[in-house]
Amino acid sequence: MASTSDTKAAERRSPTGLVSDLMTQDEDIERASRSLKAMSHPLRLKILCTLGDQEISVQEIVERVGTSQSNISQHLAILREKGILATRKDANRVYYRVGDARTLKLINMMHEVFCASQ
Repeated sequence: MASTSDTKAAERRSPTGLVSDLMTQDEDIERASRSLKAMSHPLRLKILCTLGDQEISVQEIVERVGTSQSNISQHLAILREKGILATRKDANRVYYRVGDARTLKLINMMHEVFCASQ
């Protein structure tokens, strides 16, 4: 028969069987909340999915996403301000990429969960 401590430990286990002590620090929770909020807009999520692990110019993002440059620029600014995107300027072109490997991992996980064929 399982002890009380075994039962409590089992209740804390995630579906993968690991004890879940994720996000115990307020700083981690705040960072995750800011990132998820910034990504929650459909157009910003589409921009992130378009970028993936590539570095792409604003002009290419506009072409791939299919909206105006001013609209794209507004959303790129939000993602950049929240620390989700990094930029590189080359002459008169600005290139964007996902600036944090954790964010890229999250985008890939969302793709697997929501976009993969069942």
